[in-house]
Amino acid sequence: MKKLIETIKNIFKIEELRNRILYTLGLLLIYRFGSFVVIPGINPEALTNLQDTVEGNGLLGLLDIFSGGAFGNASIFALGIMPYISASIVIQLLGIVVPYFQKLQKEGESGRRKMTQWTRYLTIIVLLLQGPAYLATLHSQLPAGAFVLGPSSVLFTVVATVVLIAGTMFVMWLGEKITDKGIGNGVSLIIMVGIIARLPHALLAEINSRFVDSTGGLVMFVVELAVLFLVFAATIALVQAVRKIPVQYAKRIVGNKQYGGVRQYIPLKINAAGVMPIIFAQALMFIPLFFSRFEATRGIAAVLGNYTGFWYNFIFGLLVVAFTYFYTAITVNPNNMAEDMKRNGGFIPGIKPGKKTSEYLDTIMTRITLPGSVFLAIIAILPAFAMILGVNNQFAHFYGGTSLLILVGVVLDTLQQIESHLLLRHYDGLMKTGRIKGRTNV
Repeated sequence: MKKLIETIKNIFKIEELRNRILYTLGLLLIYRFGSFVVIPGINPEALTNLQDTVEGNGLLGLLDIFSGGAFGNASIFALGIMPYISASIVIQLLGIVVPYFQKLQKEGESGRRKMTQWTRYLTIIVLLLQGPAYLATLHSQLPAGAFVLGPSSVLFTVVATVVLIAGTMFVMWLGEKITDKGIGNGVSLIIMVGIIARLPHALLAEINSRFVDSTGGLVMFVVELAVLFLVFAATIALVQAVRKIPVQYAKRIVGNKQYGGVRQYIPLKINAAGVMPIIFAQALMFIPLFFSRFEATRGIAAVLGNYTGFWYNFIFGLLVVAFTYFYTAITVNPNNMAEDMKRNGGFIPGIKPGKKTSEYLDTIMTRITLPGSVFLAIIAILPAFAMILGVNNQFAHFYGGTSLLILVGVVLDTLQQIESHLLLRHYDGLMKTGRIKGRTNV
């Protein structure tokens, strides 16, 4: 405890780090305040029915968790950051098949800015579809008296859609500012804060279910917490796990000094894609909600929208595995790694430099990504099993799955960045032994 207090003091001694943390907390506080600002034209007193419906629905409940309760509050931030994530998926897929976007990916910083701009434009298009769909949900769940201008008012629909678009774009702006001037990982931090904001309410609901409703009592609640701890430990192990590839560097004499001649290791992460595959897959699983309004596709939408159903979890798991390979292929480039080693006089023992090294690294990444992606898919669908076994719907989202992985991954990343600032200025890190190994990509 004494070391922890001393570490916290050291954090606030570093002016740059202190300012970045306070700046990040300030923007996150603005986001949380905005989550309670109701869309103009809706009576806040009539939202109780919507909140009960959202909490009792697996998929809508997950949307509510990602938005920090804004979805169930009919807030201006109700759509959250997920439309931006959906647009990012499409742009990255276009970067594989469309030559124009492939060219942008190779142009460095200028290309990245152009792709970011395209992502923003596509986000607006997604919002033009999701905004009216969300308003349709409000019309179906709220009484007619909840709408000040009337449930069929065109003016309300237009104004509310514009407000929802502006709310999501503002949340995007907050995420970008946190990334640039805060402690980084702005979008991930916004999602994490939304998840944590729902945790106390979910925990109280589970306690009420076990003790007040007499469905298991203290013993069952303790068992749940013990299993949750094991899932946390397994998730941390997945995020931290690496395969070390030995690299030998040739000796070089420069003047009177000798360089190289030592063996180092390339840490290839079992889960190199981090949290993004599960976010991408979850974003795609929201698509069936759009087709629930049409009679012809309502049956398919109901099947794919059943959070505890077989087909939902089967497709969700396959998407997680596929996106893990996809995102790993984007973020880890064996050719560049092989060229860097060759340029610096390094080689993997028993492997020829150049093309053979690239093929060897690619083979290793393919092999270690398979168990990592399968385990990631298992974690993703754990909440559905928790619900089937009687865990409260709200608490089950924290039992595993998306919420758990995002919490673990983002917390480890944030702690790693804070620790790097401390070590850079010759302070002790956050741990006595070893260092925190966060993800390389968020």
